[in-house]
Amino acid sequence: MAGESPGMAERQQEPEETTRRSPAAPEPTGTPERTGGLPDRSPEAPDQPSKAPGWAREPRKQPAGAPGRSADASARPQAAPGQPVEAPAQAPAQPKPQPDAPSKPQPEATPPLTLLAQLTNRPAPPPTAARTVARRLKIWSPLVLLLAVLLGVVQLLRPLPEPEFVVAGSPYAFTGDAFAMPWPGEGQAAAEVVGVGSLGTYGERKPVPTASVAKVMTAYVILKDHPLKAGEEGDRITIDATAAKEAGAEEESRVDVSEGQSYTLFQMLQMLLIPSGNNIARQLARWDAGSEDAFAKKMEEAAKDLGMDDTTYTDPSGLDASTVSTAVDQVKLAREVMKNDVLRQIVKMPNADVPGLPGRIYNNNDDLLVSNPGGLGIKTGSSGPAGGALMWAAKRTIDGKEHLIVGATMAQRQAGSNDANAHLKVVKERSYKMIKAVQDALVPATVVRKGEVVGYVDDGLGGRTPVVATKDLQAVGWGGLKAGLELTAGGKGVPHEAKAGTEIGALAVGTGPGRAQVPVALQRDLAAPGAGAKLTRLG
Repeated sequence: MAGESPGMAERQQEPEETTRRSPAAPEPTGTPERTGGLPDRSPEAPDQPSKAPGWAREPRKQPAGAPGRSADASARPQAAPGQPVEAPAQAPAQPKPQPDAPSKPQPEATPPLTLLAQLTNRPAPPPTAARTVARRLKIWSPLVLLLAVLLGVVQLLRPLPEPEFVVAGSPYAFTGDAFAMPWPGEGQAAAEVVGVGSLGTYGERKPVPTASVAKVMTAYVILKDHPLKAGEEGDRITIDATAAKEAGAEEESRVDVSEGQSYTLFQMLQMLLIPSGNNIARQLARWDAGSEDAFAKKMEEAAKDLGMDDTTYTDPSGLDASTVSTAVDQVKLAREVMKNDVLRQIVKMPNADVPGLPGRIYNNNDDLLVSNPGGLGIKTGSSGPAGGALMWAAKRTIDGKEHLIVGATMAQRQAGSNDANAHLKVVKERSYKMIKAVQDALVPATVVRKGEVVGYVDDGLGGRTPVVATKDLQAVGWGGLKAGLELTAGGKGVPHEAKAGTEIGALAVGTGPGRAQVPVALQRDLAAPGAGAKLTRLG
């Protein structure tokens, strides 16, 4: 249009959306609010994407030959024809791009952490065996070190193992020819020297009838229920009608007593064990347990407690063939019986006078007791089913000390005879040979000398402290016997620490109660395990 400036024509051809104000420029006063789909650029509409301000946009190129105009002229608001042009608000000075210089795209800013990673990350060196080992060491070394520290603490805090004795050397062997026991040749037998060891056994270990040897268990149970001390007589027991009637039985051993008579417990035991009265055994059973069957059950319980696994008691006298045992089991009982002073006193009596009886009572093994000053009894038994049986005991005194020998010989018979007395004679003869052989074979020996190292205290962590005998250890045995040695602790056990010379136990030789023993003491100071031993212990 003639009369309009070129700049004016260009502004009229531009769309309204291209007109932009600087973010810092205020909205001209009196300008009507924009509507009709244009986005709201007010701060109250943050969700709407904003367009870059005009001053930050790339300047447009002018057509060739078009008159030039400044950047602020294009952004200045235009008034309608005939209206005065308002002065725009002062905008901050902006850098002006060179009109003919082409603009270059600005590179995107790099975040600081990404830039740091680009500067510090270096390509990994090529893998080698050495680098692999080094990398693994870096990873695992701290963990291994931590575990080692924890393990060390646990090892140091763990309770110490209990110290134990260790015997030095092998069992002591008695010199001389090997001892040979003259066994009976039939039936069964067993013997031992109490506190030394077993002399062996003979025959099949098969339960056989005991006959009157069962009365030993009857006396043992009675004294368990009604204990007596040496010299005591005990309760008085009244003879009942049954015992008086049985006194007349011709087919069994009995004692001539009458109804209403009373005897002390000690006297009743004499009548039980010396002449072997069956009627007295039954009377004692009824007096103690109320009935013979109830008493037999108590006999069974006592046998079980003594480890007599092959023994059965069905009556207190042994007359029943169903009361059976073995020589090995009867030796166990003999050992216990000889611990009782009252029984030991009675069984070695060849005879006795009991007030109230018509005459003296005699022991069925009086010939053994008379012929052998070292004989101690204990009890005979004989019957058709049982043959001859004998539980026996003897002693041998060496260097002023008495050594007890116990044994049992069962199922001995006189060939071609059914006479119980003949069987009894055979068993006594054969048992006497065994008793004499053992008495003659026993010899003394010095097993250990005073001051000799007999063992060690093992602290469980590799430390050993020697112990020595404080006295000579004397023992008895027979030729060929290998006597085992054992170190036993005192009442407080083996200590962890103690001074040299402290007695901490005993050295024993043999088996069972009554074996020979001497005290032992530390040869040098006993010290508790140190930190090194604690750290390196296993298990």
